[in-house]
Amino acid sequence: MKILHTADWHLGHRLHEQSQVEEQTLFLSWIENYIIDQKIDVLLISGDIFDTGVPSNQSLEMYYNFLVKLKSTTCQSIIITGGNHDSPGTLNAPKDILNALSIKVVGKATENIEDEVFEININDEKVIVGAVPYLRDGDIRRAVAGESFEELSDKYKAALINHYEALAEQCELINANKAPVIAMGHLFATGGSVSDSEQNIYVGTLGHIGAEDFPTYFDYFALGHLHRPQIIGGNDKVRYSGSPQILSFSEIKYDKKIIVLTIEGNKISDIKDYVVPRFREFYKLEGTIAECIAAFPDVISNTYELTPWVEIVLNEENNINTDDLKIAAEAYPFEILKTALKIQRRIKGIEDLLEETKSIKELLPTEVFKLKCKEIGYDLESRPEVEDAFNEILQSVKNQ
Repeated sequence: MKILHTADWHLGHRLHEQSQVEEQTLFLSWIENYIIDQKIDVLLISGDIFDTGVPSNQSLEMYYNFLVKLKSTTCQSIIITGGNHDSPGTLNAPKDILNALSIKVVGKATENIEDEVFEININDEKVIVGAVPYLRDGDIRRAVAGESFEELSDKYKAALINHYEALAEQCELINANKAPVIAMGHLFATGGSVSDSEQNIYVGTLGHIGAEDFPTYFDYFALGHLHRPQIIGGNDKVRYSGSPQILSFSEIKYDKKIIVLTIEGNKISDIKDYVVPRFREFYKLEGTIAECIAAFPDVISNTYELTPWVEIVLNEENNINTDDLKIAAEAYPFEILKTALKIQRRIKGIEDLLEETKSIKELLPTEVFKLKCKEIGYDLESRPEVEDAFNEILQSVKNQ
């Protein structure tokens, strides 16, 4: 049995207000063909299918068309869990219809833990999957008035660990043949490396758990939430697949991957990661205006022929004229998405920053929040719980 682990598709994501639907469409076509060519039997998607809790009709159509197409492949079972960017209601709404297609969906924590456990039997091999979605604070514990941030964090972490322990007990209860057991999750595990994604995924400090906190009963943890593929705590069985596509320019220096597990003889015999093609080329140019212009001829596309996207970081003084940069770029088949100064002589206020931007949409809410704190002299570093609270509220608003 072959199992493919992926996560963080973020369908509908826009990079600096530019739609990424072209590379998203190419990715869905690629992974469909990969499943066919490699004869994948099971697909696990560990959260953040969509980039927003209210996905566009285009994103929904891409999602459902992909799932329907898999019915004609070797993939006999699909398990999808919700992430912090997903709306549980949106994911769960068609779950009964999808269930008829052997597609299991767990958009949010269930009332009965057994509803998050699935047995899969294929090719005389069996696997048990504990499908845990993103666990919101309100889903797994009750807040108590007057709790300090430390008390809240400790109780959330305890509730999160208890959820996985209950999941392990349920899996063991039904696992008469000692089949391998996989746990899915969408969370931040300590030791993970965070990228600077444009949608600004929130990890914060609430309820961080380490690889050692997970129940040892599980044979593999298929994690989502962090966009860099990585192994956590040196434990080869605790892995993030990472996002399959570039979601910010901070992600261009490493490969995007999927992970494939092979089950033979009632155990996981192999775990390998495979590189996802880069459907669009991304470039980050640094230096003076003249140095960046000199590098323009090296900005080229690939076999997928999508327009390359460029970020420019200038080693120049404030208030420089970038007209020469823009004029020179017109002769080349790429698009500059962002131009920034590497060294700022002073901290710009919100009003200054808005004067230099085309639209308020160019600023992330978190950037505005941090900038305002700097303006009023509020030290966020000494009070991380304040930033946590802001991000929790921001995520709640996004999921409305």
